[in-house]
Amino acid sequence: MTDPPATPAYRIEDLAHHSRTTVRTIRAYQDKGLLPRPERQGRANLYSDAHLTRLRQIADLLARGYTLASIKELLDAWDTGRGLAGVLGLVTEAEGPWTDEEPVRLSRAELDARFGGTPDDTAVAEAVALGVLEPVDGDPGSFLVPSPQELAVAAELYAAGVPLSAISGHLRELRVQVEHIAARFLEFTAEHVFARYLDDPDHRTDAGAAEAASLVRRLRPLAQQTVDAELARAMRLFATREVRRRLGAGEQPKPPDETRSVSLPTDTIQAVRRLVGPERIAEFIAVAAEREVRARRLDELTAHHSPVNDLDETP
Repeated sequence: MTDPPATPAYRIEDLAHHSRTTVRTIRAYQDKGLLPRPERQGRANLYSDAHLTRLRQIADLLARGYTLASIKELLDAWDTGRGLAGVLGLVTEAEGPWTDEEPVRLSRAELDARFGGTPDDTAVAEAVALGVLEPVDGDPGSFLVPSPQELAVAAELYAAGVPLSAISGHLRELRVQVEHIAARFLEFTAEHVFARYLDDPDHRTDAGAAEAASLVRRLRPLAQQTVDAELARAMRLFATREVRRRLGAGEQPKPPDETRSVSLPTDTIQAVRRLVGPERIAEFIAVAAEREVRARRLDELTAHHSPVNDLDETP
């Protein structure tokens, strides 16, 4: 009968080599409670494969953008049997692509050809700043396009006569509005869907995490379908109104500013949210604006009326 294979034992220098980290980092993780203490054998401290696995888990979470404090919470959940594997599966789903689009690679010549054939370094720099284009490492003459559809829309608008500076400015404004919609949608789903997993310790298990990850997969098309439907409804409403206004037919023309979107500072939105709650932000801002307009109109009316004239009037 053969003896079972011995568990690998590493000295700290060997562990650092296999985990591609440093002795100093390993000791720092131990001090922070991220890494179990080694086993003492004589004068030597020996580490096992469990330590190596833990170091690789920490490196993976750091690469995902987690802080050491949040990593410790996740590892503590794992150590108490709540399932790190399930949590990482949920993280992978949330951080994964929320679109079926496949990025494409374009040369600078191909990019210029899509926009009239004339090179425009300012427009390219703006597109890179917005993330519409991503430089390719080692190939300064090529770009990665994360969303070919977005680039195609920009090309169509340019072909229709819209300046590139106006397109990029519109995209910046649009992103503010879309990010607000996304934040509101996630607040809504977190409150009504994810709360039982995120806030209830009894559901912080591999099974609970798997259920939450499944919900994330289902939310991806739901979010897009909802926005698509509402955008189609709004576009039809405002396009019809604008055509009638331009042609001078149908309903009474409305001032352009009446239906214009206005970007508000994030601090203002957050202050109103704390005051009236997330459901009534738009209503509060509308009522506040209406009250200000009425107050100014009253000031105008009283400014044009002199009380002295009343004294001179005969009954």
